[in-house]
Amino acid sequence: MFRIETEVDKEWLSVLRSRLREANTAASPVLRALRGTPAERELPLHVWALDEEGNLAGGLVGHTWTTWLHVTYLWVDTPHRGRGLGSHLLAKAEHTAREERACANVRLETWDFQAPDFYRRQGYEVVCVIPDYPPGVTEYTLTKRLVPGS
Repeated sequence: MFRIETEVDKEWLSVLRSRLREANTAASPVLRALRGTPAERELPLHVWALDEEGNLAGGLVGHTWTTWLHVTYLWVDTPHRGRGLGSHLLAKAEHTAREERACANVRLETWDFQAPDFYRRQGYEVVCVIPDYPPGVTEYTLTKRLVPGS
């Protein structure tokens, strides 16, 4: 018999993460080879665009892990949209990931009302579509292979 609890518990979360990491490391030769190497760590990657007054005009927040850049957020303030700022922020993040962190790929998620067409124009391919997530919205996962030296 088990006692089932639904409370948020940071200590149990820490134990669970540790045990899952151990199980994954034991099961995957790839993850086992990563342990203890610099590629194992997630490193934040942020790119900011400030206007003439020093206000935030746009930004990209993500992280690199192994040979991947994961873009978590990309946002451009309304007055600056349609001028190439989003493309510039994304290109800067891709360049940094490729040239400074040896990344070969990028992944990101976006909703149907956000920017799937923008990312396709930047060379991204849809690899996953989740309809009704959240209800009434479609989520897309897109990836891009980074070409060395570009």
